[in-house]
Amino acid sequence: MSLISPACRDALQHWLNGLSALAGRSENTQSAYRGDVTEFLSFMTLHHSERQGLSALARINVSDMRAWMADQRGAGVGARSLARKLSAVKSFYRWLAEREGFEPTAVLSTRAPKFTKKLPRPLAEDAARAMIDTVELQSTNDWISARDVAVVTLLYGCGLRISEALSLTGRDAPLPESLRIVGKGGKERIVPVIPAARNAVERYLQLCPHPQAQDKALFRGVRGGALNPRAIQGVMAKARMQLGLPATATPHAMRHSFATHLLSAGGDLRAIQELLGHTSLSTTQAYTAVDTARLMEVYNRAHPKA
Repeated sequence: MSLISPACRDALQHWLNGLSALAGRSENTQSAYRGDVTEFLSFMTLHHSERQGLSALARINVSDMRAWMADQRGAGVGARSLARKLSAVKSFYRWLAEREGFEPTAVLSTRAPKFTKKLPRPLAEDAARAMIDTVELQSTNDWISARDVAVVTLLYGCGLRISEALSLTGRDAPLPESLRIVGKGGKERIVPVIPAARNAVERYLQLCPHPQAQDKALFRGVRGGALNPRAIQGVMAKARMQLGLPATATPHAMRHSFATHLLSAGGDLRAIQELLGHTSLSTTQAYTAVDTARLMEVYNRAHPKA
């Protein structure tokens, strides 16, 4: 039997539907929110020894919240993950309280655990180039090699997320000098496409055995369907092992590398924010910390008084 009452399950689904329609949340985000809130509601059922209806949820107090937080930490949930779960619960409760007309202060006033934000982990410029070159060597099939190079070049050359690169369709080919990309939350941005990226995609298209169509994915899997991101993750995993790079050398690290290398070359922070599609400048500012950390490494290694 489900630990969640039908009324709570329906409310949760309505909230998620609203996130999709109004906030443009991705399927992955919705799935994560569903899991987080479902876990919370299930805990409250066990904590109170009865399934929690909407009226019971309105009575959740500070003690209940502390018990949930303690249970999560006891289960080994880290501070960062717990903060994400609490954010999902608060978002759901804010919506539910407005809909049902109760006071959600006990939930909304719960403080998230403190944690140190992780800095982006980009590749060095020579490592980024080596990654692209080594990815090409992972397949004996020319068109697959060209495909993998084209995708990784787009990630590094345009700062795309892997989901954004794989969402390109036949109508985007041949690639223009700039692309309109729809990123997280439905936020649109214009991204310049460097010649190296356009050339890499053009070579892939010339070799690809599957006919292109405007409404089909630009990047294809072996059988002709849309390319799965796991294929690129896998080929980069093989390449980084050959190059001796850390496990952080992932597809997303190529996007980090794009931003960090632009900043190191004197790129404007606001411009980089626009290129990445960040809503908040504070998100982009993380790259300044990476740049400063590298400068300190050079200082400590080279300065006679360091």
